[in-house]
Amino acid sequence: MFRYLRQYDMADMRDMLRNQRTAHRRTTASLEGKTVVISGSTSGVGLAAAREVARFGGRLVLLARNEAKGRAVCAELERDSGAEVSLHLADFARLADVRRVADELLDAVPRIDVLINSAGVHSTRRRETDEGHELVFCVNHLAPFLLTLRLLPKLRDGGAARIIQVNSQGHRFGGLDLADLDWRRRWYLGLLAYGASKTAQLLSVWELAERLAGSGVTVNAMHPGEVRTGIGLNNGPLYRWYQRRVLDRFLGDARVSGESLHTLAAAPELGGVSGRYFNRTHPEKPAPHALDRAVGARLWEMSMDLTGSSDDV
Repeated sequence: MFRYLRQYDMADMRDMLRNQRTAHRRTTASLEGKTVVISGSTSGVGLAAAREVARFGGRLVLLARNEAKGRAVCAELERDSGAEVSLHLADFARLADVRRVADELLDAVPRIDVLINSAGVHSTRRRETDEGHELVFCVNHLAPFLLTLRLLPKLRDGGAARIIQVNSQGHRFGGLDLADLDWRRRWYLGLLAYGASKTAQLLSVWELAERLAGSGVTVNAMHPGEVRTGIGLNNGPLYRWYQRRVLDRFLGDARVSGESLHTLAAAPELGGVSGRYFNRTHPEKPAPHALDRAVGARLWEMSMDLTGSSDDV
């Protein structure tokens, strides 16, 4: 993990530290008449984003794994903001679920103006999905990769749509190995597995941005800030105790993330910006290993194969 530190320029390190201390940018831009799809919408960053989108007039399409929680969020947004909200169920640990919900949206939603991929997971031990993928890599990279590609026709219909991948400074841990994406041969370390999934997500952002150039559709990634979320609560009791009793004391309110995502989704000056990484709303240079376009090109092809997608973007 520490070997990656040698890759950085000091100027990049200073920018990163300064961004952490600098307040995020805000906008009052309306989302009236816009349709915004958000995954991971029942807690943490996704819920904070949904509240901000509703507050600024957006029409919400929420993707959630838990129906009861999803319906409770819909009721809250309708009650508090008068928002138009619909709920679709999908478990991002099942790519078949992602394909199904994407097809539902293609049939049900006339156009998509903003797609926010916010669903995420962190695991302290290796877990495998029913389809044979390492859980963290599937939920954090393969599922949003597949959903995004399947929804591109509706995003193109919007004319000037925005795709936002909720990433993490955790990508700086590294861990991506194209010869062992599912951690079958290596000793599993939760932080490295999480870093690998977020590195993969970033590498795919650069590839997709290049393919979408000139289409009016943009794609960017963002670190949502050091905030309290539900990520990691799927782990054992010791980890959950540590997160609630120790980690959460040093973390801020997820509303910061929601406000930042509203800015990235609605600010007029960001309409044509694509292929960038933001620390909340501040442009930032990702880790050097997440900028390797040769690795990104190979990963893109592997991701296409693993998700059964076709490269006709």
